[in-house]
Amino acid sequence: NLFMVTAGMLLVLLLAVMPFASACAPAPAAEEAPEEEPEAAPEAAATLPKAEYQWRLGTPWTQDVRNQSLAMFCELIGDYSDGRIEVEFYPDGLLGSHTEIFHAVQEGTVEIGIFAPYVDIVPGGMMNWIPWTVGSFAEAAILYTPPDGAVYKVANEAWNEVGGQLLWSSPMGLYGIGSNVRPLKTPDDLKDQKMRVSASVASVMAFENMGEGTGLTLHTIPWADLYNALERGVVDMCWSLWGSLVEERHMEVLKYYTAMDWAWDCANVSMNKELWDSLPSDLKDAIFTAGKMAEERDFEAQRRQTISHKQKVLDAGVEIYYPTTEERNLWREKANMGQVWEELCKPWLDEHYPGQNMTQELQDELDRVRALAEAAGAV
Repeated sequence: NLFMVTAGMLLVLLLAVMPFASACAPAPAAEEAPEEEPEAAPEAAATLPKAEYQWRLGTPWTQDVRNQSLAMFCELIGDYSDGRIEVEFYPDGLLGSHTEIFHAVQEGTVEIGIFAPYVDIVPGGMMNWIPWTVGSFAEAAILYTPPDGAVYKVANEAWNEVGGQLLWSSPMGLYGIGSNVRPLKTPDDLKDQKMRVSASVASVMAFENMGEGTGLTLHTIPWADLYNALERGVVDMCWSLWGSLVEERHMEVLKYYTAMDWAWDCANVSMNKELWDSLPSDLKDAIFTAGKMAEERDFEAQRRQTISHKQKVLDAGVEIYYPTTEERNLWREKANMGQVWEELCKPWLDEHYPGQNMTQELQDELDRVRALAEAAGAV
């Protein structure tokens, strides 16, 4: 306590004396103020090095689940490459339309994009979604996964042909068929209906075959016009995905839906091949590792969302029919996929895999994977 009082008193005295002393003391001789020493430069280690490669990834679509996976892919490329590659993600058509982004990647002005490999831009792209090749997420996870998936191999060959390198595939899921006339349980139920189709030649051929002798007529209508066409009775039926039933509101204008799982829908994440070929192997490995992680996330997120969509379609009052394996096989047999493969796939496969009978080899692998999935009860 004595120290505290003494110190307090001393402080009071000093404060009282200092103004007086300052006033009485002679002014010091003028002299230049010393120059301030410059602050030390931040250590070099604290500065992030600039990435060796700065790329862009563009998508023309607004799709939350898929865009989250693509954003994750970009981040993981940076992580697995130790910061040597930096990829900025441009969602929702910020880099242009589907065709514009495709040509930009082909030319190398954009490095990576995600695309539907339509045959007008990727001639071998029909291999990505031939009807009756994939009937479950489990089958797709085997067939589309790089580097050994059977569909991945031929799809990558198709991308190489147009200057692309296929990195991974992003699923939208399985197609079923909907109708406003009657439940679709057998091909005979197609009787006298008007069906909306797209310009997908393989799918059109399959439905021509499945509807043979039933009076089914096919009408090419833009996807964006499908809701109105169903609502106004321009067409009676269509193919659609669980996601499209909900997000594009097809469930509002359909009475019946058959989860036939006759086609698998997915898009391809592809990059400029010349750039890919120029990369060292460790960076290629980093990109593939990032793609594997993003693809696994995308598959699971889409599978979970499909479960949610099924409930929403049911709640909307649509009558849903789940065919048995035997019933699906009846549709598949009538689709006469041998003819479709012979006319559409075989010429391209023979050209790119001469002497290998790749058509039969690929079909055998699809059958093997399908049998494994069905035996395991996989979905």
